Amino acid sequence: MPSHLDLRPFERPERPNVLLVTVDHWTADLLRVAGHPAIKTPTLDRLARDGIRFTQFYSSCPVCIPARRSLMTGTTPRMHGDRVYLERLPMPALPTLAECFGSAGYQTWAAGKLHVYPQRSRIGFDDVVLLEEGRYQFGVVDDYQIWLGEQGLAGREFDHGLANNSYETRPWHLPEEAHGTVWTTNQMIRIIQRLDPTRPALLYLSYAYPHPPLVPLSSYLDLYRDVEIPEPVWGDWSRRAARDDEAAGDDTALRLLGRAAAGYSADDIRQARRAFYAQCTLIDHQLRRVIGSLGEHGWLDNTIIVFTSDHGDMLFDHGMVAKRSFYQNAAHIPLILSGPMLARLAPGIGESSARLGCLEDLMPTLLDLCELPIPDSVDGVSLFASQSRTLVYGEISDDLTATRMVTDGRHKLIYYPCGNRRQLFDVVADPCDRQDLFAAAAAGDPTLAPVLERLTRELMDALYGDDRNWISGGSLVGYEAPAMLPPDRNYRLSGQRGGHWPPPPARNR
Repeated sequence: MPSHLDLRPFERPERPNVLLVTVDHWTADLLRVAGHPAIKTPTLDRLARDGIRFTQFYSSCPVCIPARRSLMTGTTPRMHGDRVYLERLPMPALPTLAECFGSAGYQTWAAGKLHVYPQRSRIGFDDVVLLEEGRYQFGVVDDYQIWLGEQGLAGREFDHGLANNSYETRPWHLPEEAHGTVWTTNQMIRIIQRLDPTRPALLYLSYAYPHPPLVPLSSYLDLYRDVEIPEPVWGDWSRRAARDDEAAGDDTALRLLGRAAAGYSADDIRQARRAFYAQCTLIDHQLRRVIGSLGEHGWLDNTIIVFTSDHGDMLFDHGMVAKRSFYQNAAHIPLILSGPMLARLAPGIGESSARLGCLEDLMPTLLDLCELPIPDSVDGVSLFASQSRTLVYGEISDDLTATRMVTDGRHKLIYYPCGNRRQLFDVVADPCDRQDLFAAAAAGDPTLAPVLERLTRELMDALYGDDRNWISGGSLVGYEAPAMLPPDRNYRLSGQRGGHWPPPPARNR
């Protein structure tokens, strides 16, 4: 027998595999295990009970592209360069999550939504099977649209007629396997079937839903037919801002943020929330297929499973929808770490953790768990490091709705420079932001006044660039709101897609 032959039984690599699952628009509280009264999330609930659910995890820039840049580089908007939503800004020249795992010998695959520019940039992954929500304006036909064409369904993904930023709803109009959630799941299953068993793997499964359009499978709408759908949450501060008043003032930013939710009836809102929950449950059930495939192909026992979101969705709470704010529904996001491998690597299995964290912490956390080096460029902190972060600073937008935030995990200070407005919330006692404590704190409440002073100081220290102009004489002064609100924009038609065969032409801007 030749001496170079090794006939010992094959053993898989000991290094942990990672399945990182992200969703779009999913709020931290949209889990039954988190106490939500209506949502059906049996798979995620089980993962949370078998793993660790982080209950104070935030998107530090709650809008799609900046949040994903933080996730993939472990850096803040100040470092990666986007706090607005710059569709044509390439990824920064920083090490990415995929590059770090790839340089350590991992095979790295992604399926679903990347939301980077150029669209076919793999940002370090060995390969990406892409679904980009019909963004033909960049001159790219993604893999989902190619697949639709191969099924005789070319350009029909938006025949439902609903927009990506509207909250009308109707059932999905094509076969079940053509729904973006099911298609993305099928692509990840195919990737698992093709993995090299001699190397560890980083798998990135990125669902475009529950982000609108709200077009769930009819069978999943049926799951909620007899479920009581909770009414939206309001506070006195948000009812004041929602008044029909075109005069600007210190409520300017709040009124502008609320415009996208205007015009929906009470029945529209119930239907939208029901459809949103249905899209969440479809994702939850599809995850079972992915986990089953990992098990059937011998990967599950050595895999860390991670579930998170780029940001949440206000879903009509406080008269708002979507993201771009630092109220809990928009900025407070889920993070679950689970899987048989996690029990061998981390303490606290089967518990929830109130340790404060944000999206830029996830990259160093995964590198830490897998004992891989963390690049010096990373701003985040591993959630298993000996010293935890004490503050999250958030920033979003540069227009009249520009918002900055700091939270220590107990209290949250939100700042609107337009009109120089501050809000203070106790996110533990009041997780839905019903009671703005700013007035009491500013009036000298002995418990709240020191909190307001400390968080205001922390927020001012975190401001940089032109934002420093909002400070004068050591105090926040912001700038005067315009006399009238600017013209409205029809958000219910914003992002509307048309016929997609043949593909519409690329646009230069």
